[in-house]
Amino acid sequence: MFRGTFTALVTPFRDGGIDTSAFEKLIEAQIGAGITGIVAVGTTGESPTLSHEEREELIRLAIATANKRCQVLAGTGSNVTQHAVADTKMAEKLGVDGALLVAPYYNKPSQEGLFRHFKTIADSTSLPLVLYNIPGRCGVDISSDTVARLGEECRNVVSIKEASGSIERISELRTRLPEPFTILSGDDSLTLPFMSVGAVGVVSVASNLFPLEVCALVKAFESGDAKLARKLHHQMFSLFKGLFIEPNPVPIKTALGWRGVMSGEVRLPLCEMTEANQTRLRKTLEEFERNK
Repeated sequence: MFRGTFTALVTPFRDGGIDTSAFEKLIEAQIGAGITGIVAVGTTGESPTLSHEEREELIRLAIATANKRCQVLAGTGSNVTQHAVADTKMAEKLGVDGALLVAPYYNKPSQEGLFRHFKTIADSTSLPLVLYNIPGRCGVDISSDTVARLGEECRNVVSIKEASGSIERISELRTRLPEPFTILSGDDSLTLPFMSVGAVGVVSVASNLFPLEVCALVKAFESGDAKLARKLHHQMFSLFKGLFIEPNPVPIKTALGWRGVMSGEVRLPLCEMTEANQTRLRKTLEEFERNK
């Protein structure tokens, strides 16, 4: 159900509030580039710093702007199961195509606790659900056993965004999960390696800035042109890494700010990049533009 290139949208801010005009323009640029889908209010959208009202506003705006021209996923995960249920129900009512559910962070639940958390959410909605495994941020890993169990017992758990960094994990999941269950890379730099062993796309940060190029990489591999996919991967590799020299989404928002499409503003506890890292990022972007 979910495959291809999905952009993990940033949330544009201006003077502390949401810049709705910049958000709409960002979505239009994604659709114009042929993106498969967009993800509103995920990690890249600084969801932990958004109020419930802001999350609802952004999801509503994403759906209206996309106007069925691409798929719309909403980040509705939380480390409070009841909050995740409430936000998922809200997103379903607004009309999203699916929900992205990050693993509960900080609590460090057991695998049984993780299973019950996701199953409770799945039982509360008819939306297709995408698990989001990112142990580096959450402090907990959704094990392959738990993913397989959820895929078997919850009909609407249909996909996973895998950001563990492990190619072996992708191989194991693909071996154990039924074919309709899709795996998406959660790291731009690992999109091609992950697709080579069974992933079918990416939830991308870089595509906020370069949607055409990220789409081209995914489509090249899907069409069987491994040589072109490798070429595009190598062209973008330094860019992919450069966009994570400071915590996401600070570098990508900084770059979007330089392009003039929005302010580079982030909310505390995130803050602006150091001057040294801004210089590094500018150099990386200039080299990419020269060589692409």
